Amino acid sequence: LHPRKKRGDDVGKTKVGKGMKLEIVVDRSGLPLGMEIAAANVSENELLLPALDDVPIEVPPGTPVVADKGHDSDPLRDDLEQAGYTPIIPHRKNRVKPSRNDGRRLRRYKHRWLVERTNAWLHCYRGLAVRWSYYSFMYVGLAYVAFIHLALKRF
Repeated sequence: LHPRKKRGDDVGKTKVGKGMKLEIVVDRSGLPLGMEIAAANVSENELLLPALDDVPIEVPPGTPVVADKGHDSDPLRDDLEQAGYTPIIPHRKNRVKPSRNDGRRLRRYKHRWLVERTNAWLHCYRGLAVRWSYYSFMYVGLAYVAFIHLALKRF
């Protein structure tokens, strides 16, 4: 009777139930530029490059990409460098391989709060904080409307 799986697309199991991930790309001022959504059981490493590809403007080569420790992966760093980005990702505490971080470059990580502030702004929209929509394209559309609203509030 059910042609699709329950609970909608892009919903996966977590330790506390079901959920999803929203990977957001922001500019230097915290304005959201692009995003990628997936089920909660998908790794963040798989979401970063599609989220960067969703940015509608041309990104100059060597642009720094600031990400948290959840993105610490040598293959992801190689993919980012091959795509022309400069990865600024701190290592996890349990890393056994030699460090690939430059201390001068890692100082830019202190601007990570801009991404967290944008996430807090997006949680002001009730439909994004709790996913009410069954279909993922409806959720994506609501997220883009929130992006537009945040951009228009700045001007």
